[in-house]
Amino acid sequence: MRDPMPGGQPPEARVLARFLAADPEQWPRLAPRVTEAVGMATLERIVHATAARTGGFDAVTDSPDGLIVSGSTGRVRAWAQAGPDGELTALRIEGAPYTPPRRRPRLPASLTWAVPAGLVVLWNVVALWTAADRLAWAGDLAVLAACWVVVEGWGAPAMQPRLLRRTVEAGAVVALASAWRLPGLPTGHGVLRLAVGALVLAAVGWPVGAARLHRWRAPLSRPLLFPLEGSWYVVQGGGRLLNHHTRVPEQRGALDLVALGRYGTRTRRGREPTAYAAYGRPVRSPCDGTVISAVDTVRDQNPGEIRYQPPYGNHVFLDTGREIVKLAHLRPGSVTVAEGDTVRVGQPLGEVGNSGNTTEPHLHIHAERDGVGLDLEFTGVPGRLYRGRTIRARS
Repeated sequence: MRDPMPGGQPPEARVLARFLAADPEQWPRLAPRVTEAVGMATLERIVHATAARTGGFDAVTDSPDGLIVSGSTGRVRAWAQAGPDGELTALRIEGAPYTPPRRRPRLPASLTWAVPAGLVVLWNVVALWTAADRLAWAGDLAVLAACWVVVEGWGAPAMQPRLLRRTVEAGAVVALASAWRLPGLPTGHGVLRLAVGALVLAAVGWPVGAARLHRWRAPLSRPLLFPLEGSWYVVQGGGRLLNHHTRVPEQRGALDLVALGRYGTRTRRGREPTAYAAYGRPVRSPCDGTVISAVDTVRDQNPGEIRYQPPYGNHVFLDTGREIVKLAHLRPGSVTVAEGDTVRVGQPLGEVGNSGNTTEPHLHIHAERDGVGLDLEFTGVPGRLYRGRTIRARS
């Protein structure tokens, strides 16, 4: 490594650079916790694999995507923590080459969402108010219903700007008001138009309905206590169409929960985590169990950005004896339990944060057994849990 201590870099970059430049014999002194937790053989295998991927170690630099370990033939992302004595206290290295993403200017959500939504609303209003007969009107109504299923069923409406959501809803009301024309319209011969509209509605509605009703048929040993208080909005949950967690077997039944503000939509007032209604809200234990992992020192992400970090960030994992329950993305410094502790249902565990693989403050929760995700069920929360549902929990 040409410059193991690059100037102007954060402490963790300098500590990681010094560690990678050192001989393995020095690792127990430079990173005693990491060496003890991972083991010398495993740690040496990880470092050698990284060196082969990058062509050696030239420098460790900071970037918006995380720490970048650079060599003569490639780069990888890394995450590290430095202790007060200059020790490497935590380490994670990505097992794939790093390619900087193409950073394009982001349009405001009000623009990216307003244009297609506005066009759909306008089309529906014009179509229904100019329909020549009742069958044509019914076919256009079916298309309007299909569009509504996409916006309200497949999407997560509370995640959109409130003004735009209300505009779309108002447009739908104006379109439906055209029903007053029906008594004066002929029945017509638009059977094909009606059939096409019904087919479009079925093609959209069936997969959304199936995703909302989906169950993995892998139940918990007993229902959990909902770990939050107040109103919470499910932004990820349900079947494959509505839940990106389904790609990971142990997370297939996971939920991502954000808090709702005074107007029934998610609040988003700034770039700081504290601007979000979910941030800092208390998290209770959903069950009795033993803490098998608890982390409290991972920094919060800036909303809208994801630096390379441990994916769960600050977290608490509980072993009930029959399943593992995982709660993630907690606020640094808020976790109140440690590995080996026995906790009781309802006991405070921490606070909602924005650490790990997350773009905004929220709580991730899932349960797994033998590495396979289970269907979540909460006492006092009836019905299916899917994207777009609001859960109102009582204290």
